[in-house]
Amino acid sequence: MLAIGKQLTTEQRLSKAVVDIMGNPKYVALAGILMIGDKRICDTTPTAYTNGRDEVYGREFVDKLSDAEFRFLILHECYHKLYRHLTTWHHLYKENPQLANVACDYVINLKIADDNKDDGFATMTGALTVGCYDEQYRGMDSAQVYEMLKQEGGSSSNTSTGPGTGNGSPSNSLPQGFDEHDWEGAQELSADEQRDLARDIDEAVRQGALIAGKMGTGGDRDLAELLEPQVNWREVMRDFVQTTCSGSDYSTWQRPSRRYIGMGHYLPSGISEAVGELVIAGDMSGSIGQREISVILTETKEICDTVHPDKVRMLYWDTQVCQDEEYEQHELDDLVKSTKPAGGGGTTVECVPEYITAKGIKPQAVVVITDGYLGGSWGQWSCPVLWVIIDNKSAKPDVGVAVHVKSGDM
Repeated sequence: MLAIGKQLTTEQRLSKAVVDIMGNPKYVALAGILMIGDKRICDTTPTAYTNGRDEVYGREFVDKLSDAEFRFLILHECYHKLYRHLTTWHHLYKENPQLANVACDYVINLKIADDNKDDGFATMTGALTVGCYDEQYRGMDSAQVYEMLKQEGGSSSNTSTGPGTGNGSPSNSLPQGFDEHDWEGAQELSADEQRDLARDIDEAVRQGALIAGKMGTGGDRDLAELLEPQVNWREVMRDFVQTTCSGSDYSTWQRPSRRYIGMGHYLPSGISEAVGELVIAGDMSGSIGQREISVILTETKEICDTVHPDKVRMLYWDTQVCQDEEYEQHELDDLVKSTKPAGGGGTTVECVPEYITAKGIKPQAVVVITDGYLGGSWGQWSCPVLWVIIDNKSAKPDVGVAVHVKSGDM
């Protein structure tokens, strides 16, 4: 540790480390994120944690860290906040807390280590070597790492010894990580607090990119992705249903609907005023929770108040269709309360169009709710299909229209 570090109190070291990070050209774009929420030193916290807004650092733990290690720790908590890990991946935490924790940490630690490998401004050394670091997860997001860990039986072949110290020793257990994650604290933020936090993060990202651009530093390379225009999934779903369900039998199509040509898909325009059946197919493989289903069904009910389909059919599926529910127009007010999701195995979406064909169902349109981590193809469909893909931007269906949604934004 530098001599000056020993002369400062822990609180002063925290303030100095934040200022040092904000003054580094590599991290100028993160200045706004670093200013969000409270940062404090706590005598009873074993290591450090964040609830996605506020950060708490354990005094005894921090006092063991060099200045470069402390900066790494602060950046680690900052990226949890920037990537909205504790809301975006909360469904993974509910399924397996330990896997969710280390999956998020692998992604962050690889990034910070890469950014600092040349100058050592922030280092994952000393007390931080217990953290999660594995080259095999490079280029993945947290959900992809999580799925790999699940396939490996909840263990990592290369538990961390940190960057620059080899690949680690094989182990049957996961690395413990060097911080905690206050998943429940993130959920305890009020609706207003969550909206304010989302707004503050969005604004910090925009301002950070602007400042970095003016300084010519380029800033954080991930900000370009975070600044991509966000598609309003509700508007896409409403337009899709209104367009496809305003026609009659899907076998009598006119010219392609212009509404979706810009998205690279050609959907038919209907030629009749009759409205048929709308199918909602919910992926019950375990990664889509009741909350996501309820939000989409609430939106479905509101859309149906305008479109008035003859009926709405709910299909819950994993490797097969596990539940088939029909709702007439007058029953839709109770849709969210009445539906009973079933399933929970693998993820094979081909079973849905096969079931629709086998049962002689002739929907005007199908809306599929899924995380896009499929065990096979996207299926063979004989009607318009909209994919509402949750927390998986890499999923690219080869049929129909897709809209990507972050669960934390629903």
